Amino acid sequence: MQLHFKETRGKIVVSSQQVSKEVNALPNTKQAVKRMRVTAKRTARNRHVKSTVKTSIRRFRDTLAEGNLEQAAARLQTAIKTLDKAVSKGVIHKNAAARKKSRLTKHFNKAAAFQAAAE
Repeated sequence: MQLHFKETRGKIVVSSQQVSKEVNALPNTKQAVKRMRVTAKRTARNRHVKSTVKTSIRRFRDTLAEGNLEQAAARLQTAIKTLDKAVSKGVIHKNAAARKKSRLTKHFNKAAAFQAAAE
């Protein structure tokens, strides 16, 4: 994740591969410049982690909708793992992750019970 900072005509442009953000006000101190850099890095990292979590949850739900329980169980474990990683990095709150994990597990168990009853 490479961030680039460029100052042009009283504006600072912070850009990466996905996002380019223009800041109108120039910081007055060195510390303010550093805070802008740190904030941009953290924002980019947090965005990446949140995207990874959403992708793993979506893959689990898609697999579950197809009815493939073996693969859905593996995807559930992956989703839980990515949620736990996001909590350890401080991107999402531990209670929010626990709530999401509980709901995903509930969906899986409901689908498994439905499939067992159908057989």
